[in-house]
Amino acid sequence: MPFMSSEPPTPNEPSTPGEASTPGEPPTPSEPPMPGEPPRPGEASVPGEPPIPGVPPRPSEAPAPTGPPMPDAPHTSVQPLTASEPPAPERGSARQPALWLAGGAFLLALAALVVAVTRDGGSEPAEVTAGATTAGPRESVVSPTPDEPSVLPTRTAAPEAAPTEHATSGSVPDAAVTCPPASVKVSDATTLEQALAQARPGDSIALANGVYAGNFTAEASGTAEKPIFLCGSAGAVVDGGDTDDGYAFHLDRVSNWRLVGFTVRNAQKGVMADGVVGTVIQGLTVEQIGDEAIHLRNFSSDNMVRDNTIRDTGLRREKYGEGVYIGTAKSNWCTVSDCKTDASDRNVVLGNDIRDTTAESIDIKEGTSDGKVIDNTFDGSKLSGSHNNDSWVDVKGNGWLLQGNTGSNSPEDGFQTHKLVNGWGTGNIFKDNTANVDGPGYGFHLTSDGNKVTCDNKAKDAAEGLANVDCSS
Repeated sequence: MPFMSSEPPTPNEPSTPGEASTPGEPPTPSEPPMPGEPPRPGEASVPGEPPIPGVPPRPSEAPAPTGPPMPDAPHTSVQPLTASEPPAPERGSARQPALWLAGGAFLLALAALVVAVTRDGGSEPAEVTAGATTAGPRESVVSPTPDEPSVLPTRTAAPEAAPTEHATSGSVPDAAVTCPPASVKVSDATTLEQALAQARPGDSIALANGVYAGNFTAEASGTAEKPIFLCGSAGAVVDGGDTDDGYAFHLDRVSNWRLVGFTVRNAQKGVMADGVVGTVIQGLTVEQIGDEAIHLRNFSSDNMVRDNTIRDTGLRREKYGEGVYIGTAKSNWCTVSDCKTDASDRNVVLGNDIRDTTAESIDIKEGTSDGKVIDNTFDGSKLSGSHNNDSWVDVKGNGWLLQGNTGSNSPEDGFQTHKLVNGWGTGNIFKDNTANVDGPGYGFHLTSDGNKVTCDNKAKDAAEGLANVDCSS
């Protein structure tokens, strides 16, 4: 239906951190500006080289050894430790060669010991794990400290195989990603937090099945060549614990992450991405969420949201219960994006199954550009039609392509556009979509100029017909 006038703020109702999802939503001053990224826990400078175990400190001036030196003994960096030994008694010239041979053998053995110890621990860079007080060489298993009763994440050597994808900076691969062999294994909330804090490019963090209770944040970035993977099955559940508060999983100003396969539930917001680039959110089940399920905002660009299953949003407030939310409402630009247009651009929403949401399946905000919404499935059976939540998709950005999507059951229209800010809500193309509206409106209701509905779109059981504009080739 055409855009309705703004509604007044609801008194005494808690605000949604950082967002308003539909036209006329009040700003949410309760969300503080995002702080700068803190230093990663677990990093520390490398201390000086420790003394060699079992070898006493070398005296500054050691006396010369007894007897003549061995002419062909190899030179080493460690001098004979004769300062603490009494001089050998005189045994006559006939027995001196035996003494020389014994001394030479001792020197050779000592030199070999020093070389072996130095090679094992003296030349590699040290790594400090969370909770540790001293540095040491990397081990395949990190031991817990007394204050950390849980088993710490298990890290194995990174595989030598070629990367599973080849994305350039600021882009994501076209095909679905495949999780590489795990380099870090976690099994509870504590080990997951530590793995996220210690994450580095190329890591593949594997979630064992089970419940990970809490709100988790990723603050380290991967690279295009070495993204960071967090992978699990649907039986690995990130549980935020409260649909009235918090983000179950927060990607906070990071790039090149791959979230694959696990379940996110029971939080005010499911997956929140702030200032995120080159990241894939794939194959997740996001359900039982207070507001929106997956949200890309604050200049989050060049990301992929694909093949996810989204259910049961809007349990806190139905007007904020979107499935996938791109950008920020103008009313919140000063809260989220420093009073600038939230240019969350070139994001792709592909192949998702979104149903039982109380607001749009996909909400595309003013200020976003050049994204794609392709081959998704929507069911609007839980859309109430109130608060202007009366279509599967609402586009208020520019230059978006919506192609191959299928929707069913809407209280009004299938797809809509709106112009809320001058210069926005235009240049969008709707191509080869199927709108099984079963409602009183249009398959495609475009309330702003400069948008296009191609004639290969289909509308069924839409009382007003295919579109309120003529279709074109």
